[in-house]
Amino acid sequence: MAKRHPQPWQRIRTEAGSDLKIFQVRFNWLQNPRNSTLVKATQLEAPDWVNVVALTPEKKVIIVRQYRFGTESVTAEIPAGTVEKGESSQTTAARELKEETGYTSSNWEYLGYTEPNPAFLNNKCHLWLAKDVKKTHPVELDAGEDVFMELMTLEELRQEIDEGRLRHSLALVALSRVFGKIW
Repeated sequence: MAKRHPQPWQRIRTEAGSDLKIFQVRFNWLQNPRNSTLVKATQLEAPDWVNVVALTPEKKVIIVRQYRFGTESVTAEIPAGTVEKGESSQTTAARELKEETGYTSSNWEYLGYTEPNPAFLNNKCHLWLAKDVKKTHPVELDAGEDVFMELMTLEELRQEIDEGRLRHSLALVALSRVFGKIW
């Protein structure tokens, strides 16, 4: 018997849903290629995001802590943000690093991207490594931000992860792509 592989589903129609500012809800009526059943699937349209692993010349990583509305808790993560319309992901990464931490870099490496949740999100999270970062500017937080920045050695960072204090999934993916390069 031949192996069967999933096939793309045909979109029959689309309905616009609520505009939630950071997400646009869309309902897609899709036809299952296996049995022709019509399924109404919810999709959240979102702009792409970036996550930045920022490494100092002394091999310390920048960690930011901030209150997150979704979990109603302070989280440990890496500098990150939303790609603005017309902006490249590298430009966003450099902007977010500077705004959240005051650090800049001229040595960037693209680590690829991840799909935050392909079950219902249509965006990508681009992962960047900023090497040899230096403090060059004051922090420029948005009115809705309250970010605390700290530098961690690789051992401190590993302990932060192992003890469950750094749990942000996109930050963990970015860090996992860097650990093999610097550990």
